Amino acid sequence: MSKARLGVNIDHVATVRNARGENYPSPLRAALDAELHGADGITAHLREDRRHILDKDIEDLIGNLKIPLNLEMAATEEMLLIALNHKPNACCIVPEKREEITTEGGIDTVKNFKTLKNYTSQIRDNGSRVSLFIDADKVQIDNCKKIGADIIEIHTGKYCQLIETDSPSAGIELEKIVLMSEYAASIGLEIHAGHGITFNSIKPLAKIQSIKEFNIGHFIIGESIFMGLEKTIKKMKSLILES
Repeated sequence: MSKARLGVNIDHVATVRNARGENYPSPLRAALDAELHGADGITAHLREDRRHILDKDIEDLIGNLKIPLNLEMAATEEMLLIALNHKPNACCIVPEKREEITTEGGIDTVKNFKTLKNYTSQIRDNGSRVSLFIDADKVQIDNCKKIGADIIEIHTGKYCQLIETDSPSAGIELEKIVLMSEYAASIGLEIHAGHGITFNSIKPLAKIQSIKEFNIGHFIIGESIFMGLEKTIKKMKSLILES
């Protein structure tokens, strides 16, 4: 059985850089350091408002990384052209609202079925894999299969918030993720998971054998202020492998 992979999201290195309008800290440098210290992939979300990752960052990452790039993006014409031009290893389609602080939930594959099917087809025909960021819900998963996605990434934000506050509802949310991950795997989808994951919440999530990749950003970048990027990545990866 293959071991679960760790994808490191470097968005918030760019957040710090953009806060002062400087050219440091460098998202590319962070990505290359993550690659050096054991990351299996890099994730970067190119938002419509360019609040953190910029177009030049995507060019730099594509041109220098040896590990796969997972490009997070909204299903817009602008982002489609960027994805088709750069051909990242994978494109993860996420819902996006300008006023949100961070992604608040999974994309609605019912409401956006036709758009996502056409979008997915163009990206896959161009040589990139397609991932849809969804909540742990059977209807959403079934639609992902019909749309033609290669991967689903399950939104773990609600569970991670519950476990961090020792809520008794955390177990219920975890069971939902377990069941839906197993179901998605049974119909031929690859399962990834991400959002809000910490050293604490990764332990039970990593026990779910059907999840093949965890994409973690905000916590890793934040914790690296105190531990350093190398130690933070190595600890997160060791927790995944141990579980």
